[in-house]
Amino acid sequence: MKFLSQAWVAVAAVTLVSCASTDKTHPLERDTTPYISAEQAANRSQRVSNVHYELDFKLNGSAEFSATSKVRFQLSDTLSPLTLDLNKARITELLINGAKVYPNYNGSYLTLNPRLLVSGENQLQVSFVRPHSTNGEGLHRFEDPVDGRVYLYSHFEPAAAQQMFAVFDQPDLKASYKVKVTAPADWQVVTTTRESRINVEGNMRVWDFPETPLLSPYNFSLHAGPYQVWESGEARYPMRLFARQSIADKVTPQDWFRYTALGLEYFEQYFGIPYPFKKYDQLLVPDFLYGAMENAAAITFSESAFVSSGEMSLAQKQSLAGVIMHEMAHQWFGDLVTMKWWNGLWLNESFASLMGTMALAKIPEFSHAWQSFYAGGKQRAYTLDSLVTTHPIEVPVPTSGNAFDNIDAITYQKGAASLRQLSILLSEEPFRRGVSAYLKQYSYRNATLDDFIGSLAQAAGRDLTQWTRDWFYQPGVNSIEAEFSCDGEQISHFALRQRAPAEYPVLREQKVQVALFDADRHGLHRDRVVEVIFKGERTEVPALIGRQCPKLVYPNYQDWGYVKVNLDPRSFETARSQLSRTEDPLLRAMLWQSLWDSVTDGKLPLQDFLATALVNAPMEKDLQLSAQIIDKLQASAFYLQSANKGRGSFADKGLRALSQMSLRRAMESRGDKELQGRWFDAYISLAYGGEAIDHLNDLLDGASKVQGLEIDQDRRWDIIARLNRLDALGAERRVREEQIRDNSDSGQKSAIRARVQRPDGSIKRQWLSKIAAGSEPFPKLRVAMGNLYQPEQRLLANASSDERLAMLPDLDAKGPVFARSAAALIPGDCSQQGVDALSRYIDSKPALSSGMHRALLEARQLQQRCVKVLSALPN
Repeated sequence: MKFLSQAWVAVAAVTLVSCASTDKTHPLERDTTPYISAEQAANRSQRVSNVHYELDFKLNGSAEFSATSKVRFQLSDTLSPLTLDLNKARITELLINGAKVYPNYNGSYLTLNPRLLVSGENQLQVSFVRPHSTNGEGLHRFEDPVDGRVYLYSHFEPAAAQQMFAVFDQPDLKASYKVKVTAPADWQVVTTTRESRINVEGNMRVWDFPETPLLSPYNFSLHAGPYQVWESGEARYPMRLFARQSIADKVTPQDWFRYTALGLEYFEQYFGIPYPFKKYDQLLVPDFLYGAMENAAAITFSESAFVSSGEMSLAQKQSLAGVIMHEMAHQWFGDLVTMKWWNGLWLNESFASLMGTMALAKIPEFSHAWQSFYAGGKQRAYTLDSLVTTHPIEVPVPTSGNAFDNIDAITYQKGAASLRQLSILLSEEPFRRGVSAYLKQYSYRNATLDDFIGSLAQAAGRDLTQWTRDWFYQPGVNSIEAEFSCDGEQISHFALRQRAPAEYPVLREQKVQVALFDADRHGLHRDRVVEVIFKGERTEVPALIGRQCPKLVYPNYQDWGYVKVNLDPRSFETARSQLSRTEDPLLRAMLWQSLWDSVTDGKLPLQDFLATALVNAPMEKDLQLSAQIIDKLQASAFYLQSANKGRGSFADKGLRALSQMSLRRAMESRGDKELQGRWFDAYISLAYGGEAIDHLNDLLDGASKVQGLEIDQDRRWDIIARLNRLDALGAERRVREEQIRDNSDSGQKSAIRARVQRPDGSIKRQWLSKIAAGSEPFPKLRVAMGNLYQPEQRLLANASSDERLAMLPDLDAKGPVFARSAAALIPGDCSQQGVDALSRYIDSKPALSSGMHRALLEARQLQQRCVKVLSALPN
């Protein structure tokens, strides 16, 4: 690769050979990838300190940008080479302590010869040109298909800052950042601080930003483009919201500002520390890989997750408010205080999930936040924690390339549930004092799990060593069951029995509430609730002896514990008969979940669950619980579709019943806008059979209506996707026509989603070829990979299963971002033959990353579960 112009090569001739030479036998020498190992990063942070960056960017909207990184730092020794990260750039000039040097650069990092460095302060200056990224990392470039405007935003977590500037790209080398940006005159530029000066130079403007507080590289950010801006002064700190101009009419800034102001007030009070930055900016950005990112004072949010073509539903507002709170918690726990290495990332995410839910529950319309947490993320954690690929919350991370290998519901929701359990065990105020002390002690520094637990232990006056070992370093989920006997009408003996998987036999300490209920024709009646701390295999509960013999016992009432509940036989039958007559919505949610767990555990046939659900679901009025029930009905539909049985089979009848019931509930819920919308969206996803196809077509054409409901653009695309999946006559034409109506970015991706779902082998082969070649932008390939094969399309899926398995190593080699989406292509047809095929492939030991290998193991186990569920279905 040609790095330099010849004009200044000769100037550096005296240092050329020495700079390019490297001791290849050095034990800490890096490979040529952009990733750094934990050992190498630790060595670098021992040598490097007091880092300051001055960054100068030239942005004009083209496919490339140019920049200069000035890096000032202290170096403890000059005994070995030093690396500076810079990914896939064309370097035009390198200065080391003022001397021009030919760069020893491999496309991933610069290797700096120690003879050109000094013990003490050093200064580097790297000028370069680099393409903008298009995969959501680094400095991402997006061209709006509606108006042609170009927007840029950065995303660095875990180690992609090197895709935008020359940097020591690891979390424990915190630094200050002083930024200068030259950009088109109609652009906004946003970073951690507010601009101190803007100068006009022709058709460009030059933005100068003052130095930031100390931040890890992944917490710094830069965003630029002709964004629409909204401002608010209703909080103690100036707030701004940014979005693309073509979607500005779909944004409701008043919601954003209200939730943000409430969050800032809550967290300042809880932490006892003022917000660490001087302003609060939030940006809606396209093609975003995740939900949001906690960049200090410039938080980015995914358009696809938080922009709606119609009025936002209560559920969408709750999602928005919850993510705002989550990312805001990170401003203290993650940005102000940051983990030393990526093995501590889970603590950042778990804590933000906990605090985000706590803050969300304080907003009156979201007082049910803990019920949502139970029904959503916590259930995902239980599922993952029960798979063969479960892992401890705290795991080693060998390189920065492995940082996201274990970022999942165990990291987020199990971690959050564990911390919540700890706050209950210690009591809320000692926990809060410990958190506050931790944040104050380690402000603008890096810290470890031991530092955090030490602060909590000191505040609570308790040794947490064993608790920490059991919860954070051991995988698996425990279960509890009430064991009791009655003498006549009174309890004569009561105990809680805790069990652990044979593979992970740790028994944990937890504090829960045990509730006793009586039942009659009017419903369940709570008799007594007691708090119990259980540990070990068996814990006696003498406080319940002598109480009336219960019809139902729930040993994790109000969901304090992270533990699966096995209902005793009497309680299980009571739950089935009393579902719709249980007054407490959280208890109803937990009883519904117990029934569903029995299906996936193979204890309750799916047809029995559906019989109960079809009777009780129509009577449910609680919005949150209705959403949970709909989720179980959609999972039931997945199993029925996977059965792949013909007309007249139980699966066929079950799918028709779900389709009809969901439409009926949507019609009956007129007057309750939120509940009606939930059931109508469920109907779209569950629509099945000729009558449903005709009805969906009529809705699109305006020939039919559901009174009280609006069919906005998002729903139109959902209906069109469903019609294409059902292979409805004229459905493919509807995609073409709808694209003329909606040629936005979301419209283009919706069209791909609809097309690839069609039961059409040629379309699927075409997209498989595009995925293999990478011939479409990654954001579009990601949509295709996630929607290509549907459970009822078994023959089509089987036709390409061998091809997809053969593709996996190459797709995996494209990097962790691409590989996470490519995992959706792993074959899974819910048959024993499919399980066996995956087993053979896994046993062949293909050259795959740990993340892809894990995805294969999970896919096989979930197929095994599916086979087990289907084996009990009638024909």
